[in-house]
Amino acid sequence: MKKSILLTIIILLIIVIGITVSPKLLHSHKLVHDYEQQGLKNQIVLKFSHVVAENTPKGLAAKKFAELVYKKSNGKIRVEVFPNGMLYSDIEEINALKENKVQIIAPSTSKLGSVSEKWGIFDLPFAFPSYQAVQEGLNGKIGQELLQSLEKDDLKGLAYWINGFKQITSNKGPIRTPADIKGQTFRIMQSKVLAAQFNQLDAHPIQQSFDITFQSLDSKKVDGEENTLSNIYSKKFYNLQKYLTISNHGYLGYVVLMNKSFWNKQTDYTKRILSEAIEEVTNWNQQEAHQMNEKQLELIKKNSSINIHVLTDAEKKEWVKKLDPLYDKLAPTIGYNLIDEIKKLRKKYENTK
Repeated sequence: MKKSILLTIIILLIIVIGITVSPKLLHSHKLVHDYEQQGLKNQIVLKFSHVVAENTPKGLAAKKFAELVYKKSNGKIRVEVFPNGMLYSDIEEINALKENKVQIIAPSTSKLGSVSEKWGIFDLPFAFPSYQAVQEGLNGKIGQELLQSLEKDDLKGLAYWINGFKQITSNKGPIRTPADIKGQTFRIMQSKVLAAQFNQLDAHPIQQSFDITFQSLDSKKVDGEENTLSNIYSKKFYNLQKYLTISNHGYLGYVVLMNKSFWNKQTDYTKRILSEAIEEVTNWNQQEAHQMNEKQLELIKKNSSINIHVLTDAEKKEWVKKLDPLYDKLAPTIGYNLIDEIKKLRKKYENTK
């Protein structure tokens, strides 16, 4: 009996000593990290935050960029991608970048109107007749001037990524003429130019972040929205809307941004790796975005009963006539030179699709 009591006491003492000593041992030794798996010990990790789904032009480009950076740097630089607004909404992400809470973002050009009203040039209705016009606008004089306008706000513009042309969805339709949209409530991005556009159509624009668009449509707080086919498909807006008009009335694209001060602190090696990867992905994106939207239109047709109408040339001319006064109306805020440049570009490509 005494032996069993003694044995029990000894076991309890061992347990108590183990509980007391183990944490001390744990904290007195550095934990072993498997750097063979996660890169070198001095690995640079960049957070890339965006708000759209992974199976969209921006989502796929971000993923491809991360893979290229890791490969080109032999694991010395790693980009962690956070899609679907996991970290920040499209309203919050610019401030998060300025505060270095994330290192890379790719906001829509519309969002940058809060930085400089020049960016409203990309929101003008029917500004780009074709993807060729978009590429020339982004990669030429207009695009370069806009990237330079970011530097005063300590932002470094790395590239333009394309999503595609915007279409109109609604539960009140079909929408064929400007008169059909009158009185409807539409969710739009945060943009003075987009608000002016819907006001010109006698509709009621509500500026909201992208991540609550589905909720707004589902709760019937808005009648419709404008978006690219890839966003309409990936977010399943087609399940909540009865009508889809292929209008190509506006352009939606992104600017890949870094905090300029953070960029300037990087080594020449890191800058070279990031620049090479960005250039490669941008070339890929500008070729693939159009095809992706076309494929997802076919998937929308296959997976839903939404009523689809494609604007005829005659109908499109009616929309252009209704919305064209915005160019001269907004010239004082966007800039007369930029308005002239976009008019020249539109005229050059007016017969292309």
